[in-house]
Amino acid sequence: MSDDRFDQGMAVRRSVLGDAHVDRAESNKTPFDEDFQRYITENAWGCVWTRPGLDKPTRSLLTLALLAAQGHWEEFAMHIRATRNTGATPDDIKEMLFHVAVYAGVPAANRGYAIAKQTYQEMEDADGGNT
Repeated sequence: MSDDRFDQGMAVRRSVLGDAHVDRAESNKTPFDEDFQRYITENAWGCVWTRPGLDKPTRSLLTLALLAAQGHWEEFAMHIRATRNTGATPDDIKEMLFHVAVYAGVPAANRGYAIAKQTYQEMEDADGGNT
């Protein structure tokens, strides 16, 4: 069961974050964190993201809202980049950040807007303006 969950989790992780990101993360694993990395892949990606109840754009928005509410800005930027693969749109992100403002505070939403804008600009620059 665990290997199936890991394989399913790795497939979803790659579909959301992209092969390049996952390949970098996998190549940076050490014996110190390999069990933790497996745990994340099996549980976050293999248990939660594979459930049938929500589609990828909704899961993406929920993830972003929770990361913003908790101030996990590096992960927030990573998941903004992942919206390219999940189908959550910039308009979706704008609306989600209004919810963050009401339920988690204006400072969290304000920082979320700033990071989203910066990340979208970086994505556009990397694509040569084709984002």
